Amino acid sequence: MRTQARVVVIGGGVVGVSTLYHLVKKGWSDSVLVERKELTSGSTWHAAGLLPLFNVSYSVGQIHKYSVNLYRGLEAETGQAVGFRQVSNIRLARTKDRLDEYKYYAGISRTIGGIEVKFLTPDELKEIWPLCNIDGVLGAMQHPQDGYIQPADLTQALARGARSGGGEINRNTTVLGIERTTSGEWKVKTDKGDILCEHIVSASGNFARQTGRMVGLNVPVIPVEHQYIVTEPHPAIQERKRQGLPEMGVLRESDSSWYMREEAGGLLLGPYEKGAPACYVEGPSAASEYELFQEDLERLMPYVETAIERVPAFGEVGIKKIYNGAIAYTPDGNPIVGPAPGVPNFWLNEGHSFGVTAAGGAGWQLAEWIVEGEPTVDMMGVDPRRYGRYASKGYLIQRNEEAYAKVFTTHYPDEERDTARPLRQTPCYSRMRDLGAVFGSTFGWERPNWFAPPGYALSEADLAKPDVLLNENHPPAIDSKRPVEKWSFRRSNYFDFVGQECRAIHERVGLQDMSAFAKFEISGRGAEAWLDRILTNRIPKALNRVTLTYLLTKNGGVRSEFTLTRIGPERFYLVSAGALEEHDYDTLTKLLPIDGSVRIDKTTTQYGVLVLAGPQSRALMQRIADADMSNAAFPWLTAQHLSVGAAGLLALRVNFEGELGYELHHPIEMQNYIFDQVMAAGADFGIKPFGLRAMDAMRLEKSYKLIPRELSIEYAAYESGLDRFIDAKKADFLGRDALMKRREAGLPNKTVTLEVFGVTDADARGSEPLYVGDTLVGRTTSGGYGWRVGKSLALAMVRPDLGTPGTEVEVTILGERRRAVVIPESPFDPDNAVLRG
Repeated sequence: MRTQARVVVIGGGVVGVSTLYHLVKKGWSDSVLVERKELTSGSTWHAAGLLPLFNVSYSVGQIHKYSVNLYRGLEAETGQAVGFRQVSNIRLARTKDRLDEYKYYAGISRTIGGIEVKFLTPDELKEIWPLCNIDGVLGAMQHPQDGYIQPADLTQALARGARSGGGEINRNTTVLGIERTTSGEWKVKTDKGDILCEHIVSASGNFARQTGRMVGLNVPVIPVEHQYIVTEPHPAIQERKRQGLPEMGVLRESDSSWYMREEAGGLLLGPYEKGAPACYVEGPSAASEYELFQEDLERLMPYVETAIERVPAFGEVGIKKIYNGAIAYTPDGNPIVGPAPGVPNFWLNEGHSFGVTAAGGAGWQLAEWIVEGEPTVDMMGVDPRRYGRYASKGYLIQRNEEAYAKVFTTHYPDEERDTARPLRQTPCYSRMRDLGAVFGSTFGWERPNWFAPPGYALSEADLAKPDVLLNENHPPAIDSKRPVEKWSFRRSNYFDFVGQECRAIHERVGLQDMSAFAKFEISGRGAEAWLDRILTNRIPKALNRVTLTYLLTKNGGVRSEFTLTRIGPERFYLVSAGALEEHDYDTLTKLLPIDGSVRIDKTTTQYGVLVLAGPQSRALMQRIADADMSNAAFPWLTAQHLSVGAAGLLALRVNFEGELGYELHHPIEMQNYIFDQVMAAGADFGIKPFGLRAMDAMRLEKSYKLIPRELSIEYAAYESGLDRFIDAKKADFLGRDALMKRREAGLPNKTVTLEVFGVTDADARGSEPLYVGDTLVGRTTSGGYGWRVGKSLALAMVRPDLGTPGTEVEVTILGERRRAVVIPESPFDPDNAVLRG
């Protein structure tokens, strides 16, 4: 066994071996893998081996696409058979909402590229799957490139490829501890000796939390039990084989939460059932190897019954075997791939609930990240830093069990999960709730999405659910009241209420709780110089000046966005998106100078933020504040320390709605005092609370951009239209040279604002494909309805030659082509007269 390595990969399942394989492919042949038992002996060996391309996450979609393409050629490369069967995958739809989901995904698949999607009628389905009963089926979606593979064979092929390139695999080698040396290297202590290395990758599956604890990490992964049934052979399937007929594709009845495929002349059924428990909560035992749990057939019976109804042949043969094994899960069901927060050169490739499908792509991108310093795909959707300390063991158990049970749920774009809530509450939570707030959850925080009028509830007709197992289309009722929100891919019941909030802001004044913003204070003798070196915009010289600025990748893509305020000679206040708190804090911390001249303090939970927006916001503030609120005294993009009654706060003259307004940053313990002062004074002005959906509609009208939609590591900052926030005259900032080179070479994309015509009940939401004729020319990044301008809008990335106002394209929304026209940026108040006024 080597005693020195560039990278040590911990874990010999398909994910870990793929990581080693790709590191070797990148030229890091002095990399080592250690596995405590035999390869695949954790969860890989009992995996069903399915390769689903379907995923509405851009990051995961790219990962899955790469994996399937890699596996297709792996046998030819390594000489090791992998058992890849490209039999296609067919997803049934029994409800209109499910068909909408498939239509939305079909658009995403076209923007990802290289993924073929077909829609089938029930009769076409019957031709492909003759054993399927098509009663009640509205239609189906087919992935011709999809299928399944033999997980153990795949792992061995990747291992052979890694070894042939110089990688080393050590089986039956247990990691006992991990230490950081004084030189900054890692020492991996095993029962076979120590290995010194620069980087460590944890790909330890069910042991993820135990591995994490060795370096002080709380890895947000806890496995859940997953069962599948293998039947005895069926005469009809055996007869098909004798006749040389093709294998029937993998069949998924999403509305009944199961998949089915042929297996050795019989059938394999895998349900994702409610009530499946988390397992290995404290980690597997030291002796764990090829381990299964006691099967629980009773838990499977509702799904077995629907399977027999759909495929009667399944009920005509006996059960050969029931497998019940652990699958690693995270709270949102997506893996965690990327740098560990707070621990330099420690990487995570964990939490893979679809590990066989994701292994190839996850190993590819992680190797890119480690070797090149950046991935080539925007990995925000799987970044480990999308979770924070709030993700306790209790939280993970509840959320992971829910994520498992909802694998096949209809993934509405406005869906909110309901377990482990309300967890993080701002002080004004109960006040907002009493005003009708319908909450969503971001980074554990409860935040109002929109406000229901007093006494409002859905009707019995609205609440009617289709007669299928997975039929949840609204959040649960609160306090025994009837639900007020129905989820949809189309304009839902809250559409008009959001419009009322937008009008109230535009005509009067609105109040929003944005306390979940991530907040940091930067201080120290080198603070200004350091910020100037890493951020794109000029650092404000005057006290209480505010600017919007960006942190780029070394390749000139956009990593983070900050509102920056100078609050002292060497003190600065940074605010960023609440969902990115851990990501941004970790990124900034790892960029700190080693001389101790700069300090970062995370102040998110110390300060709340109330947003006032609308033409009456100045008059309201003048009534309650002890400062001159006139435009001359308090202009746009400045800040003031002032008092509202007895409470001191920092007011910023900025907002995301594009109206005259203020962000009131205050000690969190004073929030309700300030809230009551604002609401009492605002009564005369017709103040109305508003939520994130109104804010999102209004930011579209200003062409304001978001991470990771319009802003991404994949797009150069100039592609995202950030020219006015980049001081190209600065001698240097992080990513500057690469950004300038990309601009000189010619940028392949341009961010535009579109007006979409012919919309009746479904606006663009983001990731819809754009066409000129039959040529794909771009994709939407965001979309919705602009209430102030009375237009259906979208932000989009297109070829630069199509970026001129007046250019026409077509956008596919839920399968329907709509005419769209490029319009000038900021269709509302393009000169910012309202903001500045």
